[in-house]
Amino acid sequence: MHQFKSDLNNISKHEFGGKLSSDIQFLSELETLDLSNNKGLTGTIPKEIGNMKKLKALILVGCNFFGSIPDSIGSLQQLNFLALNSNQFSGNIPPTIGNLSNINWLDLSDNQLEGPIPVSEKGVLGLDKLLKAQHFHMGNNRLSGGIPAELFSPNMSLVHVLFDSNQLSGSIPGTLGLVNSLEAVRFDRNQLSGRVPSNISNLKNLGDLYLSNNRLNGSLPDLTGMNLLAYVDLSNNSFSSSVIPSWASSLPSLTTLKLENISLQGEIPVSLFNQSSLESVVLRGNHLNGTLDIGNANSNRLKLIDLEHNSITDFTQKNMNYKVSVVLVSNRICLENGASAKIYCQEPQSNSVYSTPPDNCAPLPCSSGQISSPSCKCSYPYTGTLYARALSFSDFVFPSSSDRFNRTGVSSIAFVISSQLLKLPKFFLPYFFIGDDYGYFAGDKSKSSHTRVIVGAVVAVVVFLVLALIAGIYAIRQKKRAKGAAELNPFVNWELNKNTGKAPQLKGARWFSLEELKKYSNNFSEDNTVGSGGYGKVYRAVLPTGEFVAIKRAAKESMQGAVEFKTEIELLSRVHHKNLVGLVGFCFDKGEQMLVYEYIPNGTLMDSLSGKSGIRMDWMRRLKVALGAARGLAYLHELANPPIIHRDIKSSNILLDEHLNAKVADFGLSKLLVDSERGHVTTQVKGTMGYLDPEYYMTQQLTEKSDVYSFGVLMLELVTARRPIEKGKYIVREVQKVMDTSKELFNLHSIIDPSISKATTPHGLERFVEVAMRCVKEYAAERPSMAEVVKEVENIMELAGLNPTSESDPTTEEIDVDASGGNLRHPYSHEGFSYSGIFPSTKVEPQ
Repeated sequence: MHQFKSDLNNISKHEFGGKLSSDIQFLSELETLDLSNNKGLTGTIPKEIGNMKKLKALILVGCNFFGSIPDSIGSLQQLNFLALNSNQFSGNIPPTIGNLSNINWLDLSDNQLEGPIPVSEKGVLGLDKLLKAQHFHMGNNRLSGGIPAELFSPNMSLVHVLFDSNQLSGSIPGTLGLVNSLEAVRFDRNQLSGRVPSNISNLKNLGDLYLSNNRLNGSLPDLTGMNLLAYVDLSNNSFSSSVIPSWASSLPSLTTLKLENISLQGEIPVSLFNQSSLESVVLRGNHLNGTLDIGNANSNRLKLIDLEHNSITDFTQKNMNYKVSVVLVSNRICLENGASAKIYCQEPQSNSVYSTPPDNCAPLPCSSGQISSPSCKCSYPYTGTLYARALSFSDFVFPSSSDRFNRTGVSSIAFVISSQLLKLPKFFLPYFFIGDDYGYFAGDKSKSSHTRVIVGAVVAVVVFLVLALIAGIYAIRQKKRAKGAAELNPFVNWELNKNTGKAPQLKGARWFSLEELKKYSNNFSEDNTVGSGGYGKVYRAVLPTGEFVAIKRAAKESMQGAVEFKTEIELLSRVHHKNLVGLVGFCFDKGEQMLVYEYIPNGTLMDSLSGKSGIRMDWMRRLKVALGAARGLAYLHELANPPIIHRDIKSSNILLDEHLNAKVADFGLSKLLVDSERGHVTTQVKGTMGYLDPEYYMTQQLTEKSDVYSFGVLMLELVTARRPIEKGKYIVREVQKVMDTSKELFNLHSIIDPSISKATTPHGLERFVEVAMRCVKEYAAERPSMAEVVKEVENIMELAGLNPTSESDPTTEEIDVDASGGNLRHPYSHEGFSYSGIFPSTKVEPQ
């Protein structure tokens, strides 16, 4: 066994298959074991690996190992480098890892690990005892529970703490601010809540801070004085409304600032754009207004200012001698006549492709499988992806003195990169490498030739990466990791099948397994059924975070095709508005199709108007419901990109939350309106009779005004509490027959719902009916837009003495019930109403 005395790294990337035998324990003198990038290696790690007492580096990156990480790994007392990332390991992180007192590098990311983060308790060691560790890489797993305060202490040497894309909950412990050595912190894409600890500003060495896509609240953290911060992302949290913080304009090393969807307001200070290192500013989805003035922004660095979905009214650019991409789509400035032609009012075209330029030579045409190298020689390159945790890129490494590598050359390259021997600039750390298959191995060479190939290959790697970093830094920073928003997204496998399309582009929605949803809904018990319809059933469920959700489970006979189901998910994950029902996630697992929505506790508007829910719908509340539904529709028509026509607006598709705020639901019939179809789109007629636009019905020409017609019918339903077609009578025609604008309440006494007129005169009712009748005009051109309807209803509310910007119930903070109908319910009670509002009446159309 003498040949294995030092290391066994040259079998990395050799296309080995099979399983690790327990006999590996007999390599007792081995110090380095690197089996990375061998996709054929599978099975579990044998517990006998704990007998390899002299092992210092164990690197199993990018294989197909599964099962639990054995507890015996804690017996490897000399281990200082442990990389098990990018496999399929499951189960808990073994607490015995806390025995590895010499560990420096611990990478367990990109697996399926679950359960809590282990810390010391009752005599059992945990990760908090790894005082020499500089790297905790645990991202892209299923870790749950809180972040233990004991995990961090002033005695630790941590440089990188990466727990992104897990299921961690609770608050960020204040002990994090005690680890002064930290350079990168990632807790993004979890379920964290509470305030960001104020002592985080003590981390003066911190260069990267990712806290996005959580539920953090309170004030924005004060990052003043953190002069090495280069990348800050606090997006998609629930922070209190505020102006842009002053520290955003005073961090000298800042390259990227991302503050999306965190309720920023006011004007943007011009000083923000005058920082010498700044490259990218992303402030999408806020309430920023006024004039955008980027002053004399630095011409060498700044490349992107993304302010999509704000309220900017003007744009001033003093320095015209540089190119910076400014995105103002869905701002007020872009709603003016002719503004759509402005480049800043158009969707930017992503261009993040980089390739190594030729070295002063002309690239050659090469045969199949070969590529012209930077030195313009046809070769078989070794390819792979270098993941730099915050970004990734793929490219080629070429042999220096031949047209192909031998096995030793490929193994050496993979080892140099996988074991972190290749040094990258600080802001690219940490990284890991996944190599592709290489099928062009040359025969064995002499020792001298072998050495030249290895040295040449490693030099080629270094040269390539230096060039890539210098020439392509901005492009690389813009490329997003292919993980997507969903954990373990099954749709990625669709690309291997026929007629199923590509994986959906999700924004915030997560994938649930069937087993998870069974657990959360008590195995879809009848007690948790809150509604049913032609599509299937809806079940109440509670996530581990305590969040209530509604699971819409498709019946077998009504399941959509894969493409249609994917289309609906993509559409739902694209729209985010307080008056639209939010998609939490989906399940496409073991023959099941399920959508997981936020839970709306007070059922449908139809049930409330009919008295079924027991909620008393006075005139004030009906005005509020009308305004909320109108705002949701206006968002779909004018701010969604591309615009969306709902096609099935009706009272059963308007849900009411705990404060009776309206939320538009059921996008099963919705249609995207691409630029080529602006104005109208010819499509098969779909919708619900009584709400259906007659012009659309006759011509099959669908426009946003078709939704406006349906909304007009809904407004009449709010006034009368009658169904659109009741006992053979059509509500629009009935109102037209009795309406007389010269008389009090337009002579509508006989059809107005008595519950809104018996107590006091419903102020603004006449004007409300006028707007409704404009919406149901026979010809679409005569109808108002939804934005105009919103403005009209806001004015009517003010006329009735209500504040149209108030979020609370206009009558009382409690949801009361009529004395004659229903029982007073807790806001999360599910009895007394149907959840029919989230059932599509037919399948969504693929786009």
